[in-house]
Amino acid sequence: MAIVVQKYGGSSVANADKIRNVARRIAEAHKKGNKVVAVVSALGDTTDDLIGLAKQINANPEPREMDLLLSTGEIVSSTLMAMALHAMGFKAVALSGPQAGISTDSSFSRARILGIEPKRIIKEIDKGNIVIVAGFQGMTAEMDVTTLGRGGSDTTAVALAASLKAGICEIYTDVEGVYTADPRIVEEARKLEDIGYEEMLEMATSGAKVVHHRAVELGEVYNMPILVASSFVDTPGTIIHGGKNMEARNKVRGIAHDLDVAKITVTGVPDRPGIAAAIFQPLAKAGISVDTIVQNASANNITDLTFTVSRNDLSKAMSIVKPVAKEIGAKECLSDSKLGKVSIIGTGMQNTPGYAAKMFQTLFEQGINIQLITTSEIRITCIISEDKIKEAVKALHKAFALEQSKAGS
Repeated sequence: MAIVVQKYGGSSVANADKIRNVARRIAEAHKKGNKVVAVVSALGDTTDDLIGLAKQINANPEPREMDLLLSTGEIVSSTLMAMALHAMGFKAVALSGPQAGISTDSSFSRARILGIEPKRIIKEIDKGNIVIVAGFQGMTAEMDVTTLGRGGSDTTAVALAASLKAGICEIYTDVEGVYTADPRIVEEARKLEDIGYEEMLEMATSGAKVVHHRAVELGEVYNMPILVASSFVDTPGTIIHGGKNMEARNKVRGIAHDLDVAKITVTGVPDRPGIAAAIFQPLAKAGISVDTIVQNASANNITDLTFTVSRNDLSKAMSIVKPVAKEIGAKECLSDSKLGKVSIIGTGMQNTPGYAAKMFQTLFEQGINIQLITTSEIRITCIISEDKIKEAVKALHKAFALEQSKAGS
């Protein structure tokens, strides 16, 4: 009997009918002779509702208490799922993340999994139980409950699949797979049969919400294939894996976009050793992730430094950077939260010239101004005005003929 690890997102378990639908899917996998471990997210908007409630009580709640509160969302969905299976005549048991043996560091709200000891899961499987695990959570060595950050249930599922030596990790959500662009923006967007870890990681970190980037990282580290498919319709999904792609190659595999972008510019910065460290070390200590960084060429030993952060981190980042800027003798700190980023992604680009030029020309023809550019070997990202994102995604998808599976190959 094979071990199958499945994960169901919040939209898949948003109400009683949807929970019963997922329970039927889990039961079908069990009836095929599989040992099933299912990871579930919190129901619908539960996490957002709990955050809103906490903010009504305390505008700045302690991170430890916040994690303990938010972990209850997945506890509710996992227990309800077990109850649904019981009602259908199947043996099932719900486990919290700590009960499932998931240990983490103590970085509340964004904890990292340090290890998994799946003894309890294996014990329950041996009893004939379907095991339902609450995603998104774990426990520190001090026995504090932690959460893994948004999208953390994906990470839970892949980590469990690796520790249990499952053949594949199946992630079921409200979309049918990974598309060449967001199908809500581009009607012609095409579902990919498969995609490599590297490309999917770039897609996920550039704004594609279909699977969390940390789950993809774990998949690559443990060579764990990940299936992304719909929990509502029985259609083939997309396989994320480390082998060669099955479909004919288009050197650009997808267009990703992200509206969670804010820009900070520190002007009139003295160009001397240690300045960048003085600005970015306090941000790192505060847990603020910095994305794109651009420093202008120095003139008279004075330069401008620009970087991007998440919109939610902008206010906190500015409160940190302003006093540092004053201390180092910079002129001023400016910010802009009405930005977005659009990216073209594909491993076929790395040894072929012309892709950046084509991207820039396409945006120029649409009258879209590029504020910042950042690249990797397989990604080119442009920071632009947020009101131009949809237009940019549509134009780039058409320019690189992504609706055609063999285009550009």
